[in-house]
Order: sequence, then structure tokens, then C-alpha cells
Amino acid sequence: MKQFHTVVLDRFSDFTGNFATEPYEAGWADEAMAFIRVHQLDKGAVINTSVQISLDGIVWLDEGTRFTSIDAVGDHFVKVSHFGGWLRLNSTITSGCRCNLTISLVLKG
Repeated sequence: MKQFHTVVLDRFSDFTGNFATEPYEAGWADEAMAFIRVHQLDKGAVINTSVQISLDGIVWLDEGTRFTSIDAVGDHFVKVSHFGGWLRLNSTITSGCRCNLTISLVLKG
């Protein structure tokens, strides 16, 4: 029987500039989905987000999966099936802009 786990990394959090989520140990999972729910987004703001992986939760590498540039309120997601022991999301937001997000991982393995 497969295990299934949803973790909320940030809930209704305000962001500006560059940021990364807290790392999450997911080595047991076979696949992951990362979700970004945009609650508020300044006019003209664009969020660019990539999935990062890590062997130890300290040193991070881009995994290669990227969200389509986010420029609207709503739900956005990506799927990842090959990753190391740790996952996180790394994002940049248009300079001077603010957004309010909920960020989650859904893991299955």
C-alpha cells in the first residue's frame, strides 16, 4: 500500500524579492507535486519558481522542473518524479512587488 502525505510549507505568507521554502525530507516518496496558491499578487508582479533538490538539506541544486511564470491569483502546480532526499522551492518575485501565498507539497510512495 502506498503512503500519501500533504505538507503545507507556508500558509497565507507574504513574500517580496527572492525566497526559498523550508526544506522537506521526502526521500521515502516516489513522486511529488508542488502547489502554489496565490491569494494576492501586486499588479505587474511575476513569480518564477523552480524545484530544488538536496542530498543533505543544506546544499541545493536546481532539479530542472520550473513552474510556468505565475502572474495571476489562483492555483499552480508541477510534478516531480526523480529527486534526492530533500525538496524545496526557490522563487523570485518582480522587484518591488509583494504576494501572499500558500505553498504545499503532496508526496506519494
